[in-house]
Amino acid sequence: MRVSVWDTYVKRDDGRIMHFDILVPSEVTDEVTVFNFGNEYLKRKSINNKMLSAKECRLCHMEQATQEIEQDILNKGYFIIEMEHCD
Repeated sequence: MRVSVWDTYVKRDDGRIMHFDILVPSEVTDEVTVFNFGNEYLKRKSINNKMLSAKECRLCHMEQATQEIEQDILNKGYFIIEMEHCD
């Protein structure tokens, strides 16, 4: 499965920049859909006061998904790769 990688940066309340990638099937081109996936992830991380927009989240590139990523996307529509300060 080809996936689109959306590079995402969110400033946390403690001042650190949270960096994560949102991976979606390459057919998903609607920004709002991707932002909603990112917002779901932020809520799971108890970061409820942030809403994603094009300012924080941009399409970066496309790549081939691993089996693990593909399975997660098939189950919930997206996959998150945590990069920095996502703890």
